[in-house]
Order: sequence, then structure tokens, then C-alpha cells
Amino acid sequence: MKIQMKLNNYFSLKDKIILILCIVVFPIFWFSIPSKLFNTPLSYLITDKNDQILGAHIATDEQYRFALTDSIPDKYIKALITFEDKRFYYHPGIDILAILRAAKLNISKRKIVSGGSTITMQVIRLAGNGKERTIFQKTIEIIKALRLELTYSKHEILNLYAANAPYGGNNVGIDAAMWRYFGTKPQNITWAQAATLAVLPNSPSLIHPGKNRTILLTKRNKLLKKLLDTKQIDITTYELAIDEPIPDKPTNFPSIASHLLSKITFKNKNGGLYKTTIDINTQRKVSEIVNKYHKILAGNGINNAAVIVIENKTGNIISYIGNTQTDNNSENVDMITAKRSTGSILKPFLYASMLNSGNILPNSLVYDIPTYIGGYSPKNYSKGYDGAVKARNALARSLNIPAVRMLKSYGLENFYEKLKNIGYTSLNNSATHYGLSLILGGSEGSLWDIAGIFSSMARTLNNYELYGNKYLPADYHQLNYNFKNIEKEEKEIWKNFENESYFDASAIWLTFNALLEVDRPGIENNWTNFSSSNKIAWKTGTSFGFKDAWAIGVTPEYTVGVWTGNADGEGRPGLIGSRASAPILFNVFKILPSSNQWFKMPIFDMIEIETCEESGFLVSQHCENIKKVWVPKNAVRFDVCPFHQTVYLNKNEEYRVNLNCEASENIIKKSWFVLPATVEKYFKLKNPKYKFLPPLRSDCSDNTREDEDFELIYPYKNTKIYIPIELDGSLGKTVFQATHRNKNIKVFWYLNNTFIAETTDKHEIELRPIKGKYTLTLIDENGKSIKTEFEILNER
Repeated sequence: MKIQMKLNNYFSLKDKIILILCIVVFPIFWFSIPSKLFNTPLSYLITDKNDQILGAHIATDEQYRFALTDSIPDKYIKALITFEDKRFYYHPGIDILAILRAAKLNISKRKIVSGGSTITMQVIRLAGNGKERTIFQKTIEIIKALRLELTYSKHEILNLYAANAPYGGNNVGIDAAMWRYFGTKPQNITWAQAATLAVLPNSPSLIHPGKNRTILLTKRNKLLKKLLDTKQIDITTYELAIDEPIPDKPTNFPSIASHLLSKITFKNKNGGLYKTTIDINTQRKVSEIVNKYHKILAGNGINNAAVIVIENKTGNIISYIGNTQTDNNSENVDMITAKRSTGSILKPFLYASMLNSGNILPNSLVYDIPTYIGGYSPKNYSKGYDGAVKARNALARSLNIPAVRMLKSYGLENFYEKLKNIGYTSLNNSATHYGLSLILGGSEGSLWDIAGIFSSMARTLNNYELYGNKYLPADYHQLNYNFKNIEKEEKEIWKNFENESYFDASAIWLTFNALLEVDRPGIENNWTNFSSSNKIAWKTGTSFGFKDAWAIGVTPEYTVGVWTGNADGEGRPGLIGSRASAPILFNVFKILPSSNQWFKMPIFDMIEIETCEESGFLVSQHCENIKKVWVPKNAVRFDVCPFHQTVYLNKNEEYRVNLNCEASENIIKKSWFVLPATVEKYFKLKNPKYKFLPPLRSDCSDNTREDEDFELIYPYKNTKIYIPIELDGSLGKTVFQATHRNKNIKVFWYLNNTFIAETTDKHEIELRPIKGKYTLTLIDENGKSIKTEFEILNER
């Protein structure tokens, strides 16, 4: 009670009323504006690495509106303040003199012709979506303007106005207006443009063609004259400015990287300015190349193409052509990220993996013979066989059978895991789902992933020496299209170094060198004759049914990936990687700067070993021709040559003999390169210098080679065979094959102990056995035999 009496003595009734009003009114005043004044959606604008515009996507409310910027051009500020609010820097949000002047003018005109609004008040009105102009609404704007000035600087208020003022049509803010009316960014604004944009929000409809354009020109020039009179511009600037034309109707934004724009809008919920790593000049040149070849390819019904260009050092994408520009809806599909059958494009990853683990050497022979694995029978593109081929040549020639046999040797699960580790993201099923066909296009992949892996390999190899013969895990799948500074603190980088990588530098170097041997298309196939020609490691791929054509190329500086085909999956004859995609690849490389340098040999990651020159395996005691080669350190795990063996011949070297049939002084000891019977059958056709092992002389006996002289190619033991159905519905045939070193010998065929055929030289027969289990026995005329079991699964 005493306290209350003391308060009554200190505060009068008037004071109490004022205090209560302050307690109630001040919070209402303070919270009269939201913490974020504008919640309008933003458009997407993408620029290249040098801030050149590449494209824009309209905001969800169908307006072109860009993010708030801190850098408003000084010319625009001066023109705006001169036109709208000359006492802007001196009033607290409202200009009493301007309000009184507007009231006097409105009374004299007997209608509202001026509102006396400051720039601050206009910001409040824009934030309220331009509510109807009434005395009550004006009062609210005055109160909110006073409140805005308490927590926002004058510069921030100018930013809010410049970003949200209407500029005619669906263009909001100075950024949108500058791009659409003048085709440039606000920082390049002229005095004439600044004056035009200063008067335009006052009457946005003036931008439309017709008589309004004269009114707009008059208002602009009047403002320029005022700027001259207030000595903000000189007479020369004024005269040049009034000679500039006012803009026509808004122009469309450039569409230089439309698919990259779509990618960015899909991945980012919020609009805004996105600075990309694209180089606009490279993007335009690559686009011209794609358009040129598209006209050629379209003649064969090949309607789509995509190209990605990656700077290996940074992982930055400098060109992104997601598709061709056609009238077909398929152009909307981004073929850089689309999942397509890979054909042979994954083979270099298997080759590098096997080099890395010591499962092959560059020159070690890989069999290229008729192959049947679990009912799967791969075929080379040529339909022929080499018998045996060096591993690096098998890669350069993209032979399918050696690749499948290599994958089986390396391990399907091992390769499956390796692909996932290095950034191949399309493996959504188990390894067994894809099977050995994984290496021939049995899975789908994207140009984004595949080109990214090649670039990662190049970056790892480039950085190996730079990092002190160590590896940085972050080198793998580092692809950037958003511009950012990817340089790290040196001490932070060194914390992350490792002694191993997914691919060692030596394996990568040998893989890229093998890919130098791929024949280039057309006029490029004689590239080695020109000293200025750039070395390019490259690989192509063609999917089953001629639906996808790939080409990937790598230099120390760049990786280029090309895909051609039809987005709807239609196959076309001639849709082959070397014909459809490779010409685009090499023309893109021609426009890229090059040091004409090749990757440095990672000598500290390699060892020099002795290998057998004929087989490419580690040298054995029987090898005579020895070749020293640099290989990955794990190469010491590889096998010694199994093909060279010591044989004993008569003096004329016509026959093999032994002590059972020839005196020791008449026997010649010699090392002989001997391939298995099936392998040498095809190897001899491609290698005329290959010498068959001399036959055993008839009076000699030798039981050591019975199994090697006589081999069954198909069927192998316990094969389950499904015989194909012909077009007329009848049961087709299955072909059984064998091989014998003595091509003149007769072979007798028995099925379930019943004689069915006799063959000489070419040991093949066609059969139509009914459903059931069978035993196949082959006996040559010398009594040597081989036997196998198989099962026919289907009825006649």
C-alpha cells in the first residue's frame, strides 16, 4: 500500500496513461515489420566462371527476380535518389516536405496524382504487395517506414528497393531489368540505363512499345537533365546519354547451358545466382561442334548427343552440353546424367585394376578363343579370334572375349566393388545380377560418372609426384560445376595423404599408354605423323543393338566425354563409338589449350623386371628371349611363363624324340614356345611366324602330352544347353567343337557310346539331341580320347 501511494505521488494520471500506451504501443510498433521483409521466390541465374550469363529460370510466381545484392551501381543510386527521393539521406523514413507538397498538388488536381512517398515508404509498400492507396494505408506505410529506418541502414534500404521494384512485364529488380533490357549485369550500367530504370518503377507500363515509349524517353531525358543541372554528370556525359535509345521489349535470357541450369534448379530448392565453373567460350565452341555433327548424324536417324569437358587439375567442368538442340522433345533429357548401356567403356578400369593387383602384365598373353562360361558365350565385334593377344593390345582393340576372361580371372565381385569405390553409381543390383557381361555393357552408366572416373585417374597420376609419391583420396570423383575455391590449407592436405589409392599411379600410367594405341577415326588415324598433334588416351564403347556410342579421351590437362544415340533408346546401324562419337571427341580436343606434354612416368611406383618376350609373363628358366619392362610393384606376384618348355628333337628338327627311340648324340635340346591346342589354332592364323611343335616321331612313345594335343572346345563338362528355336518354330542346332594339333588326323565322335560322326582338320559337328543327359566321347585315330557330359534342357 505504501509503495502504491509513493507511485501515485510520483506519476500523474497523464503520466500513467502515457506509460501504459508506451508499454502497449511500442511492441506493436517494433514488431510492425517482419524480420524478413520479402519472402518472394527467386529466379535461378547461372553464370560462367567469369560472371558471363549462361541462362536463367523463372521463379515459381512467374517473375524474373534475383537475389539481393550488396553492390548497387553508384549511377543507379544517384539517378534513383534524384528522381524519387532527393532528401533520402536526411529524413527518418518520411519526408514531411514531400508529403505536404503532394497534399497540395492532390487538392489542386482534385485527385491523387502524387503520394509523397520516400524510397523507404515504397519499400514498405512493395513488401505489402502494393496494397490499395488510401489515407489509412499511407499512414501504415509512414509508421512502418519509421520503424524500418531504425534497424536498416540507408544502403540496405536501397538494396531492398533495387531488388524488388517492378520494371515492367514480369521483371522485378534491377538485376532482372539489366539482363532483360540491356543484356548485361548491373555493374556495367550507363547513365542512360540508370535514368531509364530510375523512372520505370514509377510507371512500369511505359516499357511496352507504342506511344508510351515516347513518354518513357521524355521522362528519362528529363531526369538526365536534372542530373546535369545538379552537376552529377557533365555536359558530354549528358549528350552521350540522351543519344542512347531506350530498350525494346524484354529479350530472352541466353540459353548456353540449359541442361546444367536444369540440373542446378533440380538440386537446389532456392533460386538465386549460381556461379559455375563453365567457360563460356569453350561452351560455345563445343556447342558448335555438337551442332555440326548432329546435322551429319541426324541423316542416319541419330538425334541426340552430349559432351562434358573436365579440367583434370581441379575437377571443374568447363563445358556441359547435355543434349542437342532439336525440335524433338528428347532434347529435354540430360544425356550427361542419363543411365545408358556402357558397351566396352569400362574395360580400362578392369585393365588398371588387374595391373594394380598384379593379375596381368601389359604384354602378358590373354586367350582369345571360343569361350563358354555358364551358358554365356561372348563374341568379339569382328566375330573372329586371335588365339592369344597381349593384354594391352586386347584393351586397345577392345576385344570382348579377352575382357570377359580377364574379368573372370580378376573376380566379378572384386571388380563390382572397385567400380562402386571409384564413383560408378549405377550399380543398383548385386554383382551376380550383372554377371560377366558387366564388362561388355551389362550395366548402365552415365557420362557424368564415367568421364569423372577417367578425370580422377588423370588427377591421381598428375598429383602423385606433386604429393611426394603419395595419394589424396579426395582426388576421386571430384567433379564441380558450382564455382568455388577448392584449394586447401597445405597442412590440412598433408594430413589426408595415403600410401595407396584405388588405382596406383603406375597402373594408371600403363593404362593410359595402352589407350594411346587405339586407332583414331577418319583423317585422325595418322595423327602420329604430326609433331603438333596432341597425345590422347581414349576409349570407345558401343552398346548392344547399336543404341549408345561412347568416346572418352584423356590428356594431362583435360578429360572429354562424348555420348551419341537416341534418347528414346532406338538403335541405328552405324551408331558405333569410333564412328559417331570419336570425331566429336577429337574436334573438341582441338579447341582446348594443350601443353603437348604427356603424363610423367611414375618411376617410384614401378619396378623393372625381366619378362618373356613371346608370352609377356615373368621369365622362366626355359625362356630365351628376355625383355626388361617397367611394371607396377605388384607385378612380382604374376606367373612365370607357362608356354616355353624344353623339347628334344632329332638332328633335322622335324620330330620330337627321346632316349627310347634315338641315341643321345643325335638329340637336340631346344626351348619351344607352345600354346594350348585350341589357342594355337587361332593364333597361327594371325601370327604366321608361330611354329607348331614338331610331332612325335612314330617310333617314339611319349605319354606326357596326351591332354595337350587334343582339346574339346564345347561343350565343357556338365554344360546345360538350351537349344534355340528357329523362326519356323522348329528346334535349332547346337554346334560341338574340338581341336587337335595334328590337323590331318581323324577324330571319331560318339554320343552315349553311339558313333555319330568323323571329322578331319575342322572338328565341328551340328546336332539336334532331344531333352536329356548325354556323354560325348571323341577318339582320334591314334587312340587318344576325351570325354565330357552335358544336358539338353528343352524339348523338340
